Amino acid sequence: MGAVSVTSARILKGQKAGNPGEETMLAMDTLPHMAHSKTYNIDAQTPDSGATGTAFLCGVKARFATIGVDGRALLEDCNSTKGREVQSVLAWAEMAGKSTGIVTTTRVTHATPAAAYAHTAYREWEVDSVLSDAAVQDGCKDISAQLVDDNPGIEVVLGGGRVMFHNGTDPEYPDDPGSNGVRADGRHLMEEWLDGKTSARYVWNGTDFRTVNPQTTDYLLGLFEPSHMKYMTDREDSPIEEPTLVEMTRTAIQILQKNENGFFLLVEGGRIDHGHHDGKAVKAINEAVEFDDAIQVAKDLLNLDESLIVVTADHAHTVSLGGWDTSRGNPLFGKLDPDFFLEGVGVAVPDGKPYTAIQYGTGPGHNITASRQDITNVDTGNPDYLQQTAVPMASESHGAEDVAIFAGGPMAHLFHGVHEQNYIAHVMKYAACLGEYAEDCDREERVASGSARRRFSTAVVLLSILLQLAWF
Repeated sequence: MGAVSVTSARILKGQKAGNPGEETMLAMDTLPHMAHSKTYNIDAQTPDSGATGTAFLCGVKARFATIGVDGRALLEDCNSTKGREVQSVLAWAEMAGKSTGIVTTTRVTHATPAAAYAHTAYREWEVDSVLSDAAVQDGCKDISAQLVDDNPGIEVVLGGGRVMFHNGTDPEYPDDPGSNGVRADGRHLMEEWLDGKTSARYVWNGTDFRTVNPQTTDYLLGLFEPSHMKYMTDREDSPIEEPTLVEMTRTAIQILQKNENGFFLLVEGGRIDHGHHDGKAVKAINEAVEFDDAIQVAKDLLNLDESLIVVTADHAHTVSLGGWDTSRGNPLFGKLDPDFFLEGVGVAVPDGKPYTAIQYGTGPGHNITASRQDITNVDTGNPDYLQQTAVPMASESHGAEDVAIFAGGPMAHLFHGVHEQNYIAHVMKYAACLGEYAEDCDREERVASGSARRRFSTAVVLLSILLQLAWF
């Protein structure tokens, strides 16, 4: 969710409301503090999400495609991770007695959510059946098993990824062998997650999710697709449809905020990234609008005098927005006039073919042979339209530029200027009196009567990313 994604979401959200779009204020735009985050990995100029998630959640830069370990851990080298594990803000919040949760539209074992709880030399080790022989021999555990075995205290986990948790037939797509579970050890991790918990529920569809009562539910696991959740553009307007990011964020906060000691919640709009990788800007930017709607829900439910909300991204993409003849209010996914005449330059597009304001530097939309594709009769507003691309790639690549940090609430002023990405985790820990900053906070404050009262106890949320710290 780089700057182009944010700007595009702003325009699209406004145009959905019947306005030109450019003047729209996103929910993230209304947060009063802003900074830039430098996203490179220790060994990569253009970053990977596992290492960037480790940076903003664990407070250290890491190597490309590693998760929850410091820079001494090497890619796909299980032994190199031992003793190099780093704890996330979520883990520190758990140790401090706060409630914790993860909400994502990707698999819950995907790179960003996994950085909140897992430690691995390779982000692809989401399930035991894909572990390398060396990793198995050296005793490394897959990410989904780490979630269930090593993190039983996380109260809310919502997203996709059922295939990683069992080896049976999928309940939603029983006739699709590709949706069946892929565990090799025969474990049913959804059932194991419920063991020993009270007031706990596991749900896998929208109907059951919408029956959850946050006031009587203390633990909630929701896995709504075999892999990633559906794009917003692919969903049906139906009461049985899987929950939106907005719905999941609302329910998660309502469950977690019952803890008087506060909570930490990570919320990821992860399919923004996937839409860009697919070269389908319509899907990506609609996901960004949904993400912003989830931020608004958090703002509505929380008091910013007591809650820190941080919105950022793990990295950008090679998407661009612009071109001549982009008149005010031009439909975001519409076409631009190739015959626009620019004084001193002449006709803007010499080949005379229309183009779109959104394009990619890399990706699957490359279709240039002797000449550029003519899109005159192509529906560029179709969710499956591939934006034109300069360099052919099966999957569009990440971008290397800085991404924004938006923040509001206590300690939000600590975000200013340009920061290393791992600085984000330290601000959250400092604000919440966690980890190495626990001794820096006055937990009790004497009042005139001589009695003691709690000064504050905080919780945090991160989304593609929203981070919230709720203080009670």
